[in-house]
Amino acid sequence: MLELDTFPKLLKHNYEKYGKEKIAMRFKDYGIWNEVSWEEYYQSVKYMCLGLMSMGLKRGDRVSIIGDNDPQWYWAELASQAAGAATTGLFVDVLPEELQYIVDHSDSTFIFAKDQEQTDKFLSVKRELPKIKKLIYWDAKGLRNYKEEVIMSLDELIEKGKKYEQVKPGFFEKSLDKGSGKDLAIITYTSGTTGRPKGAMFNFDALLASTKAWQEIDPWLESDEYLSYISPAWATEQYLGITGGLLSGLSINFPEKPETIQSNIREISPQVLLYGARLWESIVSTAQAKITDSGSFKRNCYKVGMYIGNRVMEMNGREGKANLLWRVMYFLAKVLVYRQLRDKFGLKGIRYAYTGGAALSPDAIRFFHIIGVNLKQLYGLSETGINTCHRDNDVTFESVGMPLPLSEVKISDNGEILIKSKAMFMGYYKNEKATADVLKDGWFYTGDAGYINEDGHLVYLDRVSEMQELKGGETFSPQFIEMRLRFNPYIQDAMVIGDKEHEYVTAIVSINFDNVGRWAEAQHINYTTLIDLSQKEEVIQLIKGEIEKINRFVPEKVRVRKFVVLHKEFDPDESELTRTRKLKRVSIQQRYREIIEGMYSDLNEVAINAHVTYRDGKTGVVKTLIKITRSN
Repeated sequence: MLELDTFPKLLKHNYEKYGKEKIAMRFKDYGIWNEVSWEEYYQSVKYMCLGLMSMGLKRGDRVSIIGDNDPQWYWAELASQAAGAATTGLFVDVLPEELQYIVDHSDSTFIFAKDQEQTDKFLSVKRELPKIKKLIYWDAKGLRNYKEEVIMSLDELIEKGKKYEQVKPGFFEKSLDKGSGKDLAIITYTSGTTGRPKGAMFNFDALLASTKAWQEIDPWLESDEYLSYISPAWATEQYLGITGGLLSGLSINFPEKPETIQSNIREISPQVLLYGARLWESIVSTAQAKITDSGSFKRNCYKVGMYIGNRVMEMNGREGKANLLWRVMYFLAKVLVYRQLRDKFGLKGIRYAYTGGAALSPDAIRFFHIIGVNLKQLYGLSETGINTCHRDNDVTFESVGMPLPLSEVKISDNGEILIKSKAMFMGYYKNEKATADVLKDGWFYTGDAGYINEDGHLVYLDRVSEMQELKGGETFSPQFIEMRLRFNPYIQDAMVIGDKEHEYVTAIVSINFDNVGRWAEAQHINYTTLIDLSQKEEVIQLIKGEIEKINRFVPEKVRVRKFVVLHKEFDPDESELTRTRKLKRVSIQQRYREIIEGMYSDLNEVAINAHVTYRDGKTGVVKTLIKITRSN
């Protein structure tokens, strides 16, 4: 029997097992859910692979993929791998120069792109990418009149593949059989918080071993539904959506577009779901804002329900199990409050929900467990795979769980988290020095600070480089405060600042425009733009109150003493966030240097030039004053 040690071999196995009888994928288009069987999945991959090989794709080559979560992304990856090539994923919001760097650095010879937007990015830099033989697009809208010879449609590629099979029958199957678990499967580029992204190389053995270890803890079933929302350019989706889907045989569902995610997820009601921390926080913020806007009866039901849930969680942790009276009250709260909340956000069918990529506030995790969502934190890196996960009935809100099988975790003398895993990356592509810097004696030096608690759980604190010490010697974790600030429905994001040169902690806060806007309208506060709203005295006092609530849970000497409400949201296109929504601290500190200096002086406001978009769509640049506010 052929060893199932590559993704294409697993695909062939599932095709032979399920054929037309089981749905492998669903995608929504123009309001209709379309189904893809395992047979169609296999045939699409087969002819795309043959089409690529007919145009010169060889074993050992590289292929880049950029687009939304669609079946075609999965097909493109497995088609390339079946030909012996490795794939590199790009986030849809990369800039043309970022696309150029990754495609060039990975030595890609072909690109798959979803649509006109991604194709135009490539065409704007194609002169800098002479190795590219073809770009293949799968959404033809707006592209039918393009005359560039370097681009072609996916339909054309499949037709090429069908013709090539007539010339070389059985060639696809022979190529698939040549694949080995030790072959390079993907190059996943790091988020680049401290410079140019690095390409972490993984073979099939590592990807499969890591996901199998994960599924020992949380077995996914072939009857399960999974919603693929996180980009496959992020390593975590490679483990769950692509590897996990092939290993378990579950059905992968793709939302129509990011804006329809909530309605789509309610229609699917998946059993397995992965969101980034920011999206889980957004759900909590939305729920809290809607409750605030609702009538007094609903608000009181929610408050009582959450109080009961918190008490039951405390009793379960302290006493092992809540008493009968509290269990009965929890059941009633589940019927009257929690069930409606889960249904509202499409979470009623969840068996396993995961968060990763950035730390999630313990308050947010507690919220989801109260309403009955089995949310678990994952810890891992692009280079090490998934290394820790909570077990059922052993979720500690402050931790990221215990090590998975195949992974070892220890803490260095300076508090750095070290990882050793049998599913480790192969090294950084074309960067042996960077590999040697982080991989020593089999241990990967993560650069993260943390500790292992008395229950054996890993507790993540922050990046080692971002743990800060004030002038008076007090140390603190900016991320600890930031997580709790983001839990607030009125705060979209926050960056906390403090170092040895200063005696106190400050913060730059960006507001949640929708939630604060609704609050302002309820308070009869007139505003025109985000800039205008952000600097309203009532809004600043609202945020001050929320910061002071968080300050009560922080040691007195490291509380936020001054803050500003930013006139805009942090933006990855302006190098303020990575594509996975992590703060680029150095970039933000440079960009808002005058504001930060103002908070560490006697100034009450700082003048800046701000780009503004009006409600009629017009844009402009205005000079605005950013107010500096003290907090207790």
